Amino acid sequence: MHTILLVEDNELNRDMLTRRLNRKGFQILTAEDGKEGVDLAIQHRPDLILMDLSLPVMDGWEATRLLKSTDDTKQIPVIALTAHAMAGDEAEAYRAGCDDFDTKPVDLERLLNKINAALGL
Repeated sequence: MHTILLVEDNELNRDMLTRRLNRKGFQILTAEDGKEGVDLAIQHRPDLILMDLSLPVMDGWEATRLLKSTDDTKQIPVIALTAHAMAGDEAEAYRAGCDDFDTKPVDLERLLNKINAALGL
């Protein structure tokens, strides 16, 4: 079973994605802000990270830059998730080190395709 770390500050989004991804056979860890996400990634080394970009404490861009600059976590694929798909956000996410990018509201099939591709499934 693959483990996904979901870093999402919106409780409804976090709960919905956790339930839906659990039903697809993934184990889900959750964090409510970027700092907690970095800490959990270092502690648990998930197979993949779904990273909201607009987060309290530490935003998703900074959390991703930190994870990608740390030897223990730099190989973990990060898929950026954002509801604020402004011009330049996708490019900025890739510059921060994200491996892929998706928008909210989440289209589960599209996201699953990206997760499976990142995990080599």
